[in-house]
Amino acid sequence: MERKLVAESGLDFVRYDEVYAGPIHGVNPLRMLTSVVKLAVGTIQSFGKLLSIRPKVILLTGGWSNLPVAVVAWVLRIPIVIYLPDIEPGLTIKVLQRFASKVAITVESSEVYFPNGKTVITGYPLQDNRLTATRDTGLKHFDLSADRRTLLVFGGSRGARNINIAISDNIQSLLDDGLQVIHVTGTLDYDRTLEQVGELKNHPQYRVFPYLHDDMGLAFAVADLVVCRSGASTLAELPLFGLASILVPYPYAWRYQKVNADYLADKGAGIRLNDEDMSEQLYDTIKTLMSDNTRLSAMQANATALANPDGSKQLAQLLIEIGGA
Repeated sequence: MERKLVAESGLDFVRYDEVYAGPIHGVNPLRMLTSVVKLAVGTIQSFGKLLSIRPKVILLTGGWSNLPVAVVAWVLRIPIVIYLPDIEPGLTIKVLQRFASKVAITVESSEVYFPNGKTVITGYPLQDNRLTATRDTGLKHFDLSADRRTLLVFGGSRGARNINIAISDNIQSLLDDGLQVIHVTGTLDYDRTLEQVGELKNHPQYRVFPYLHDDMGLAFAVADLVVCRSGASTLAELPLFGLASILVPYPYAWRYQKVNADYLADKGAGIRLNDEDMSEQLYDTIKTLMSDNTRLSAMQANATALANPDGSKQLAQLLIEIGGA
């Protein structure tokens, strides 16, 4: 995935390298043994690459591929900055932080997981298409009405099937309530969703897409309420646009998304809804929020109060400082 993003970025990368690595926690013994071998090979590879590059500073973002690089950087006395997008760090970052000069975090709630003085609150690095999007441009782009409230539904680039099913089950009622809906299904669930909604895919107040990339900022800009998973980006994107949210943590992974959802809910900016409860509660929750102007406005204001649009700039400044540039 990273290789594809690098190729499509349009940025002039000096070089792109890969090293071997693999998980050693929560896997079977054979997989663990294979990973140990890969990590050893990756460490040797990292020595060659870092001696060739001679970086002033290294940015790591978690994942086992970071471990060989971190070990070699520590041996070569190359300073490391880790960026933690979610609130709670995973095992890899807990290990990697021992080698790091600083850990950049998205929100202050992450400070409790690290030694005093180890963290810097930079915020989440946001894409330009988020920072430049406006409501007027979004309304024109999606051909939506300024007089109707807009519900945005998405579940990541590949999709969240349970969210898609729950929304599709209730799409007729949502449209009958006078809402307009932007539904981003994810690439893997688009055809199935079209089959489920049937002729409603052509409804004048319903917009369905497999994926939005550059246009996602415009979708945020026109929305009044969002239904989505609670990945790390929601900690920054929803506050940036002052969006109230119904957050449905992905249930089949470690608790990162639950912690993220609870953070926004505790701040009064969102509501956490468990995946298994969507079929019974999602429609009523959406209808209640969309019909309660006072509550919806309060949630939007609480979200706006959490906004930090300068994550990219502040993270870059930290790297410059640590790297001694």
